[in-house]
Amino acid sequence: MKEKVEEVLNQIRPSLQADGGDVELVDVVDGVVSVRLKGACGGCPMSQMTLKMGIERLLKKEIPEIKSVVAI
Repeated sequence: MKEKVEEVLNQIRPSLQADGGDVELVDVVDGVVSVRLKGACGGCPMSQMTLKMGIERLLKKEIPEIKSVVAI
């Protein structure tokens, strides 16, 4: 499951990096993906929207077993 999640994150990464940020996969437990937003994404006021509307939406679409994505 972690490998699948990492593949999907690699699709999102170029967009985040273009804005000076990045995302790091921390863990996947029982369908809950834990990520760490890095760089500009870490302190961005829009990071929750990026997390839920971008990262979580794409992960759920590509991997139906995913329940949610949380930032740590």
